[in-house]
Amino acid sequence: MNFHNVVFETSFGRFDQLPKSDLVEIAFAGRSNVGKSSMINKVFNRKQLARVSAVPGKTATINFFRLESVRFADLPGYGYAKVAKGEKERWAKLIDGYFRSGRNIGLVFQLVDVRHKPSQDDLQMIDFLIENEFPFVLILTKKDKLTKTQLAERLEALQTEIPCADQITMIPFSSEKGDGVEEVKAIIEEIAAEYAEDLTEE
Repeated sequence: MNFHNVVFETSFGRFDQLPKSDLVEIAFAGRSNVGKSSMINKVFNRKQLARVSAVPGKTATINFFRLESVRFADLPGYGYAKVAKGEKERWAKLIDGYFRSGRNIGLVFQLVDVRHKPSQDDLQMIDFLIENEFPFVLILTKKDKLTKTQLAERLEALQTEIPCADQITMIPFSSEKGDGVEEVKAIIEEIAAEYAEDLTEE
């Protein structure tokens, strides 16, 4: 796949606006300011594909991108305390509606800041994905902010901080240095190939 050929499709701020799910989808989820936009831009080698904001909680819509036969959904960041209650509820409905509407979700990249213990919101999201049997990979962002020793300590701690940690694929990631990019691309290509195979069998 030529990842640079990804195109922005559309954005929606309400669940009832979401388009029909006609392709396999890969979603990016995580708390506000976890580095989601930076990761998306790095993976696709596009500086402005996803808008990087200095203001947490800026992404208040689901943004859809497409690359060949795969659609990507950039979900609103959750857990930002300074957002009004009504806005938080709208985001929650939007995210919940996305996952519960029978969409063809091939994988969720769930982002967690590797420097810190996962927040309660992170753990709730991970529990939700496990309970509803959504396939997901944990992307441990901001790896470059830690020394090798600190990273090793955090990776060890995550084994007890995250439920079912020994069964979850975790990829330490750095949008600054590109660590983890090739692993993410390989996973995307694998899902695209599986989906193409399924279509052929049909």
